[in-house]
Amino acid sequence: MERLVKSGTPYAEHARTLRSENVTVAGANFDWFDAELPGEIASEINLTDYEIVQHTDERRAALTQALDHLSLVHPEGFARVREFVRGLLWVGLKPGIRTSSLTSSSDPALPYVIVFSEKARHHIPPNTVSPEPSLLFLAENLLHEGTHQSISFHVLQLQVFADGYSSKTSPKIEIAWRASQGVARNQFWEIDRAFHATCVYNQLLRFRQVELARDDLTPNERASFQSAHDEGLPAVRYLMRELELLSEHFSPHGVELLADLRHQTDQL
Repeated sequence: MERLVKSGTPYAEHARTLRSENVTVAGANFDWFDAELPGEIASEINLTDYEIVQHTDERRAALTQALDHLSLVHPEGFARVREFVRGLLWVGLKPGIRTSSLTSSSDPALPYVIVFSEKARHHIPPNTVSPEPSLLFLAENLLHEGTHQSISFHVLQLQVFADGYSSKTSPKIEIAWRASQGVARNQFWEIDRAFHATCVYNQLLRFRQVELARDDLTPNERASFQSAHDEGLPAVRYLMRELELLSEHFSPHGVELLADLRHQTDQL
């Protein structure tokens, strides 16, 4: 699994094509890449409009503090990130590109690597945007993508979906809260995409609940986490119900995962 999925390039090989700075937090080592993004990698994970941003003291501090916060306050989440993340790509749009920047992303085509932008210090997906940056928002987005990578590994290594399942022919689940985005891909999700989202929502809602129980948040951080939590809870409950209605598209192992996911959702 430590390979680019499309090209088969080993992770260690493509990592060597990039300069990187070692970031060590709580005994975990990460490669913070610092070079021109090779075209092969950029095209594999749809980053041709982006470039790696310059390493600065401010970004280094923000990244280290966000990872440190995960290790201290969310040790289970940090353990997931530690296991499934090796490389960090802090990117920005290339000059002249006029489009909305990603907040964070990951792609099973590039295992062990997560991508994020400056926006990850302000934006808690899907709709909470803060005027003030926060290391806590960056921490959530790092956990978000680490969770996606862990799910991708599970789906690729074990049979989660029924024989013959294909995302191309999958029944679609309507996502009403994405309708305003005006893109059909965002309004109707395939079963595997909805499964990913439900798993991630469960982790992020727990993250937000832990943060909201703390007494050291700024008013802006508290308001942002509360808004994101209040939006996310009905969303994950809706997705959970929809997935259960489509359980015939899961393998026996996948049905067991759904039952565990239901248990987690009911505890939120």
